[in-house]
Amino acid sequence: MKARMTAEAAFRLLANGMSRAGTDTFLPTLVEHLATILDVDHVLVARVEEGHYAQTLAVWSQGVLHPNLRYHLAGTPCETVSGREPCLYACEVQQRFPKDELLGELGAESYMGVPLLGLDGTPLGLLALLKNAPMSLTGLEEEILHIAAAQAGAEIDRSSARQSLKQSEASARESERRLDTLLNHLPGMAYRCLNDPEWTMLVVSQGAEALTGYPSAALIHNREISLASLIHPPDRQPLIDAVDDAVTQGSIFRVIYRLRTACGQLRWMQEQGQAILDEQGEACYLEGFITDITEQHEAQRVQEAVTRVASAITTRIGDDYFHQLVGHLTEILEADAAIIATVDSSPAGLVAAAGSATPRLSTVSVRVDGERRDNHSFDLRDSAFAELADSCKVIVRDEASARLPGTPGTFAAWVGKRLENTRGDTVGTILLLYRESPEANAFATSVLRIISTGAAAEIERRQDHRRMRQLAYFDGTTGLANRVRFMEDLHQMRQAAERAQAPLGLILLDLRRFKEINDLHGHQLGDQLLATVAGRLQRAIGRGEALARLSGDEFALLVPEASAEAVEESVTRMGEAIDRPIQLGRRTFSLKVSIGLARYPQDALTPGELFKAASIALYHAKHQDDGVCPFSASMGQALERRQQMTERLERAIADEALTLHFQPQVDLPSGRLTGAEALCRWHDDEWGWVSPGEFIPLAEERGLIRPLGDWVLRCATRQLLLWRRVGLALPGRLSINISAQQFADPRLAERIGMQTDGLPASAIALELTESDFMRDPEQAVETTRALSRAGFTLAIDDFGTGYSSLAYLRRFSADSLKIDISFVRHMLESQHDSTIVQTIIAMAQALGMKTVAEGVETAEQAAALTGMGCDQAQGFHFGRPLPAEAFIERWEASMREGQEPTS
Repeated sequence: MKARMTAEAAFRLLANGMSRAGTDTFLPTLVEHLATILDVDHVLVARVEEGHYAQTLAVWSQGVLHPNLRYHLAGTPCETVSGREPCLYACEVQQRFPKDELLGELGAESYMGVPLLGLDGTPLGLLALLKNAPMSLTGLEEEILHIAAAQAGAEIDRSSARQSLKQSEASARESERRLDTLLNHLPGMAYRCLNDPEWTMLVVSQGAEALTGYPSAALIHNREISLASLIHPPDRQPLIDAVDDAVTQGSIFRVIYRLRTACGQLRWMQEQGQAILDEQGEACYLEGFITDITEQHEAQRVQEAVTRVASAITTRIGDDYFHQLVGHLTEILEADAAIIATVDSSPAGLVAAAGSATPRLSTVSVRVDGERRDNHSFDLRDSAFAELADSCKVIVRDEASARLPGTPGTFAAWVGKRLENTRGDTVGTILLLYRESPEANAFATSVLRIISTGAAAEIERRQDHRRMRQLAYFDGTTGLANRVRFMEDLHQMRQAAERAQAPLGLILLDLRRFKEINDLHGHQLGDQLLATVAGRLQRAIGRGEALARLSGDEFALLVPEASAEAVEESVTRMGEAIDRPIQLGRRTFSLKVSIGLARYPQDALTPGELFKAASIALYHAKHQDDGVCPFSASMGQALERRQQMTERLERAIADEALTLHFQPQVDLPSGRLTGAEALCRWHDDEWGWVSPGEFIPLAEERGLIRPLGDWVLRCATRQLLLWRRVGLALPGRLSINISAQQFADPRLAERIGMQTDGLPASAIALELTESDFMRDPEQAVETTRALSRAGFTLAIDDFGTGYSSLAYLRRFSADSLKIDISFVRHMLESQHDSTIVQTIIAMAQALGMKTVAEGVETAEQAAALTGMGCDQAQGFHFGRPLPAEAFIERWEASMREGQEPTS
């Protein structure tokens, strides 16, 4: 151990370190000198911080100054020193504080710590001495240590004070900077002014230029202009009064007024301030802040205006809505005139609204100088407001002498908005006019922009209502009233006829063969034809008459005061209108019409009965050559029978209450039986035998022919299978008639196969009339081929009446032609009919087809047909249609006798 330093040397060295107080080298020098004076290995000075941490300010170890460090006091000898009395651990300090890693790193064996206090006694930190051997201090050394600790505490205290002062100064500078930024960057103007008549400005923030258009320097001391002179004259005195009242009461003043900016624009200002009093209590200054609230103020005014208008007109509908709206707008926006106009509903106006021509407007409300004026119409592009047609924005214009069409006088300015529906289509305009240019254009623009939405919606609602009415009550193809509207007109005119004790006529018209034209030439041309006919009928109707289109080709006409002569004259006019040829493109159409008519009260009393009577008359007219048929009571009885027959036939089919009769078909050269034709017969319990000529067409008309045809196929199949089970196989095939409706089924072969299940297809021959084949020849080709592939034979019935071409005849998969009875009946007397029969037979032979003659009633006819080469025949000469049992008996008898069966 080296020798102790003398007291004089120690104090000299300590004084040398103390001389550096107040500098950054004081504490590093102090720890270095203390290590020399006190003969220790390590010295450190630390400040104690929140959280029980120590932050070293100078560290001397093993002759070298080390970087500062921060460590937690818990579990260290420093913890016993901080804020307390000095503490000495002369030896084995690591064993005492095993958790203190720093002791181990330094190799300390002993520890001496002294608390550092501020000038006011506040604990600040500690001074620690560490030695790698046991430590003992003399009284002089302890005194030196206490002197060093006191000086170190004072230095830390002074350093903290200097730091606090710096922070305070920086904070003050930052506050001053923030205040300057706040005053000069807020969207407004801060000021201090004298409380004199001109409010002479002493301090003005940089926001003055954005607020007034003048730089702040121009306002200070009124160098270029005073702020007071910018205040809108009507607002000046109320502003002075409000400020004086606040100053008198010692309160803050809040005022709103208008100020004219450097560019001449009026802006709304909100000012808040207070008076600054002198020692005598007099208001010597005013301080405050002014902000531009034009947008907020205008928005509030707009909201109030819109609310006022909305509350006044929400319960209004129709034109009254627009009258009220125009009235309130002229009042709120101080306009001299206003209009709301819609796009003309005519086709030209609607096309123009789409932008391809000049939109024509029709006013729905006009107000000038507080009075409502008559409505009128005008072309928008020919007016002073033409640009409204091309812009969806609110347009504001100052015009030298704008004129409103239909209104006298001129206007200096106008504000307008095009009205659009939800799809963006133009539906109208709204327009405000002024004889002097208004100052509050922004206010008028905002109000108009909002109000126009409601106005456009009301126009669209009215248009939609008209459109819905159009769809509900009018025919889209012809523009005539439809069935719904016609029935309403029928009820109303029937009531009027009853009140006037006058007859009412109802005329129904049906275009003959229109369906054929429609199918042949297409629906587009068919619609053009209907529209042309409707136009002719519309031009031909008389005064008070009501015309409608009821269905595809059916029209109706109501004739008031319908005497017999009046109805006949109306029928003539309608017929002549349709009879004239119609030219559509390169095609000319000559139409015929069926007309049925009935009158109230002669034929019916209620609207429903009158319509029913006219419909019955029309049904009969369709079967008459001249096509005109007035209603008679017998027609109603006939229709009633048809309705009853329909119901009874439907039950008979469902209950299988029908029967089949069989008519033989024979080979002409040999007279042998070659087959038979199954014919449907119906015996009603009340009516007796009903003619097939009556119920078969009825079944076709009322949609019963398919279930009837299915029943015939099933019944014929059962009968053939029954005969086979008892050993009686019918020679040849059983012929069964197929209706046109059945033949239209693309799956006919499959359907027939299901109905004839269990029977070979070769046992069945199917017959279809020539006219039915020709309804859709191409489909007929496909269907006949499908039937042929399924094994069925096919005969073309009533051949010679359907105008089939040879080309199609060759393509049909038909096995035979049945010569129509009308030719057979007269062929012996008529050379013309005889030639037709010969031609048919020759044609069939050329095509490899058999011929069957229908309706052979005499031996002469049979002989003539045999001579012409006809293959087979049927008719009364060979046998009448008989029930199955009677037919089989006659058939068996003729076979036993080897004779041809005769009637």
